[in-house]
Amino acid sequence: MKPSTSSAQFVGQSTADDLMDDWVFFSTESAVSQGLEDSRDDQEAEDKGRFKDKLVSAWNSVKYGWTLKQKSKFSKRSPVFMLGKSYELKDEVDQQHFRWCFASLLWFTYRRGFRPLPGSSLTTDSGWGCVLRSSQMLLAQGLLLHLMSPGCTWSGNQRVVKDDMDLMHSVNDGFSSSERESKRSRHLSWGSILDRPVESTHRRILRWFADNPTAPFGIHRLVELGKSSGKKAGDWYGPSIAAHILRKAVEAAVVDLPNLVVYVAQDCTIYLQDVRKLCERPLPQHWKSVLILVPVRLGGQDLNPSYITSVKKLLMLECCIGIIGGKPKHSLFFVGFQDDHLLYLDPHYCQPTVDVTNNFPLESFHCKNPRKMPFSRMDPSCTIGFYAKGQMEFESLCASVNEAVSASAETYPMFIFEEGKTREEARANTPTHSVTFLQRKTQLGRVDTNNSMDEFVLL
Repeated sequence: MKPSTSSAQFVGQSTADDLMDDWVFFSTESAVSQGLEDSRDDQEAEDKGRFKDKLVSAWNSVKYGWTLKQKSKFSKRSPVFMLGKSYELKDEVDQQHFRWCFASLLWFTYRRGFRPLPGSSLTTDSGWGCVLRSSQMLLAQGLLLHLMSPGCTWSGNQRVVKDDMDLMHSVNDGFSSSERESKRSRHLSWGSILDRPVESTHRRILRWFADNPTAPFGIHRLVELGKSSGKKAGDWYGPSIAAHILRKAVEAAVVDLPNLVVYVAQDCTIYLQDVRKLCERPLPQHWKSVLILVPVRLGGQDLNPSYITSVKKLLMLECCIGIIGGKPKHSLFFVGFQDDHLLYLDPHYCQPTVDVTNNFPLESFHCKNPRKMPFSRMDPSCTIGFYAKGQMEFESLCASVNEAVSASAETYPMFIFEEGKTREEARANTPTHSVTFLQRKTQLGRVDTNNSMDEFVLL
């Protein structure tokens, strides 16, 4: 720890002038002593901060490590929908396929023991970084679709144990033992081992999210980009701010991802002209792929139940890459649902940071335990993500998503598609305080959102 400015000044003066009288010498000695005391105080404060970080990390490890071992109950009566795919759990083949596909999702959690974050002494994001970790998971899902072939699964997930889900055996699956064995043998040959190029891409994507300052989508980079939104390490990040941080991060990673852009909807509106402007390139080049992020608020302090149908329909689309959401002040990454329960990945388990410079272990980046929570507990503030590979996929996305968000006749659509481009004047004049205005026909209501996950305004 460096001595304070005042002490450094006195030390410099005493060194430069050996003829100073005794009074000046003792003054200098006193100032140096005071500087050392200040340094000790600073060191003690920093040590206390580190001890607090370790305490919070340990608490999260104990709390969420225990909950991760709990099993969510899954019914065999109803299908599970996850990111555009459906799985009939009464069918052992589908059941195993679901396990493999869930365990292949990239899982980013709190980490501890990395280099201090920008502008702070924090070496963990435990207790405050869950939205950023959920954002990493959403972006990672988009990158998997962008860089890897459909249907690829992580080879390590074959070690998933059979009791990672609590299945309610109330329905006979209708298959004999021989039929089950035949289905199982056929399925095990499908995508059971990643080839080397796929394994290499898998590791390359994980390195982009490493907990170090050079990783383009690591926690250090996201915190740095959050400064322009008035955020710093240790602050709460809402889903809407996280969407803009992801956009900036991908823009800055043009060398690694030259054919990918991110569009963030404005005022719950996807402006088609703006998206086309981002994606179009001179012939004979193809369109750039696009991640579309839509920050929305689906109610006041609680989720408006009328939107549940639309949320389900969106998670049933193959173009959907998940939802940055959660409970109030507790972010989760939603990837699917069964009946009236959301399926999610939880970032709150604190793990040691991983050195990704060599042939690093992959197990801590994958979760084998599917978890569920009721829709009724979902925070109304969230960001929904979509991916389109090219122009045809984008046009298809617009049609299918528009149909899904218009599913409920009782409320206004969650968001809309609009020809044209954003009006910069309207964006500049949009207020940013923590009150949301929700219009219901002719009535304008004021809703307090202080206990919610976000702090943006909708008209």
